[in-house]
Amino acid sequence: MEPILSSNRGDEAALLGKTSCSLKANGDIWFGCCSCTYFTRDQHGIVSHLVAHGDEQVKFKPPSIFPDSDMLFKCKLCPHIFTRKSSLIDHNRTHSGEKPYKCKTCSKAFAHRTTLMYHTQIHKGEKPFKCELCPQEFTKSSSLKNHNQIHSGEKPYKCNLCPQAFARNSELRRHNVTHSGEKPYKCKLCSKAFAYRGGLIHHKRTHTGEKPYKCKLCPQEFAYKNNLTYHKRAHTGVKPLKCEVCPQEFTHSSSLKNHNRIHSGEKPYKCELCSKAFAFSGGLTYHKKTHR
Repeated sequence: MEPILSSNRGDEAALLGKTSCSLKANGDIWFGCCSCTYFTRDQHGIVSHLVAHGDEQVKFKPPSIFPDSDMLFKCKLCPHIFTRKSSLIDHNRTHSGEKPYKCKTCSKAFAHRTTLMYHTQIHKGEKPFKCELCPQEFTKSSSLKNHNQIHSGEKPYKCNLCPQAFARNSELRRHNVTHSGEKPYKCKLCSKAFAYRGGLIHHKRTHTGEKPYKCKLCPQEFAYKNNLTYHKRAHTGVKPLKCEVCPQEFTHSSSLKNHNRIHSGEKPYKCELCSKAFAFSGGLTYHKKTHR
């Protein structure tokens, strides 16, 4: 997929060619996504946004003309631009923190109606999407699809700017920040800023101490969903991550990554005081004591 160049005069849209092409932005020039209402002045930002849609969007046919600037709804707090006022209103809640959609069963509230719909399934206990390879169940089909890639090892989400590939679209979006560097979501309580709303939401829990993810089998509570997912495996005994070289299996991707260094010989932890290097951070920590 390729971005479209649009000026504030409503000129006919023109393809830029490859997203990595060089361009001098003269005047009020905007880059627009062909697949949604996102606009930005930042060329690197549009590249990052476009690849986040995934390869399935490549064949999308762009419109021949973009709307005049009078039809664009611009966020006053970040570079996001929308063609619909309703989209801007929804987006503004990421900055204001407004959560008008309230759960009738608990005290949780949400910025978007669809998020509330998914949340209510937690109370109903509905998890209609079941994994055929392990006991995991999910409230959304997209969650099951993402989970299945743990078993298959498939990494369909490829970065267009480097060789990296990912199992989940969310992982690709997080990775794209390393190329664009755009961080429009700022914490009001400290100086931290984030590329995505989800990152800011997670960060806020470090200030509030909120732990919304509760284990149904023990009293443990967690601030992040991933931590609860990993914790559940302690109860079920499921170890979905398998080493390709030996029979070892793991519950955490970080554990598998550390284990793989035994086979590869990689030693990323280097001592700053001598030439020694170690496969694990604990080895480096222990070694540093010899210099004291």
